[in-house]
Amino acid sequence: MPTSARTMIEVPLLDLKAQYAGLRDELEPVVKEVIESQWFIGGPNVTQLEEDIAEYCTTSRAVGCASGSDAIQLALQAADVNPGDIVVCPTYTFFSTAGSISRIGAIPLLVDVDPATYNMDPKSLDVALSKAPQGRVKAIMPVHLFGQCCDMDSIMGLAADQGISVIEDAAQALGSEDVHGRRAGSMSVAGCFSFFPSKNLGGFGDGGVMTFQDPEMASRAARLRNHGMEPKYYHHEVGCNSRLDALQAAVLRVKMRHLDSWTEGRRENARFYDDCICEAGGLSSDVSLGETSKLPIRYPLPASGASRHIYNQYIIRVPAGHRDMIRARLSEARIGTEVYYPLALHQQECYRDLDLFELNLSAAERASRETIAIPIYPDLTQAQKEHVMDTLLSIVSSL
Repeated sequence: MPTSARTMIEVPLLDLKAQYAGLRDELEPVVKEVIESQWFIGGPNVTQLEEDIAEYCTTSRAVGCASGSDAIQLALQAADVNPGDIVVCPTYTFFSTAGSISRIGAIPLLVDVDPATYNMDPKSLDVALSKAPQGRVKAIMPVHLFGQCCDMDSIMGLAADQGISVIEDAAQALGSEDVHGRRAGSMSVAGCFSFFPSKNLGGFGDGGVMTFQDPEMASRAARLRNHGMEPKYYHHEVGCNSRLDALQAAVLRVKMRHLDSWTEGRRENARFYDDCICEAGGLSSDVSLGETSKLPIRYPLPASGASRHIYNQYIIRVPAGHRDMIRARLSEARIGTEVYYPLALHQQECYRDLDLFELNLSAAERASRETIAIPIYPDLTQAQKEHVMDTLLSIVSSL
């Protein structure tokens, strides 16, 4: 494509308007039905969505709630995590992972991530468990970051050795699978998902869901999301108001019909990016960070060819000192980017006084300086993808 034509192309980081345009005829009737029914809280749409999510995640039950953050808090409470208990989570993740732990009065213990996958590093977890006060660690919360499952075999093994519950933060990973084909949210006592609009399955506002294999734990979470109430006006414990709106459930049920095709679109776009970067001389993220390459850029390689990475984000790695310039030049070319995340959690002001037990968190700190997310949504056209790669590789090759 001629350069002059490419300068007219715009590639936002995420284009929800394009998604809506393709779904308008499906979405507007169900939204109208909810409005005309005047059934906005609970009801058949919420019940059916919960059943669909449970089946999709291969769990016994799913429980909707108001947000992904609430999903984490409610799952922790359902797992009997109490004020003063320690919950281990990665330091390189969105704030709500640790923030939800703090909201119930528990204490986050932050561990490092694997430099290739950006997921919880089992070696760092092992060290943290050996340094934490005996009997204080109540739960481990791995995060399936950017759409790729953690090394759950190692994490679950360490948890089992000490009798610790595991709760999956799968907010970015609905439909992801590990090397054994197990779905995110099905491998532990609970899975926590977000329906924030930017997720691979996003609503028309906030929303979340929890998945469970244990029916009793699921029932407790369902009570907790509704003031600890069952039946009406009888309260077993203090819960909160965190119900999933019927309108959101109706929208999500429509979108769920397309989720697998959207996932394949993301994976196809990722393969195109991978091939372009590799052919230009870049390396994959699983190659040692000390190894030099023809082109100073790395593309995200799934931990195993047998796993299913859904690419909620497509994360490249560039030299830290050049990241701002690369983003600025991509912006000039009308290409959207984002940094997930510019600070690790232990670098955030509100967590600077946490006891880090002298853990090495250098991989997370380096990732926060070097990573960039580029557009990966399934509605990208071939021209848009080519514009992204041609522009990016041209910038990086000049470094």
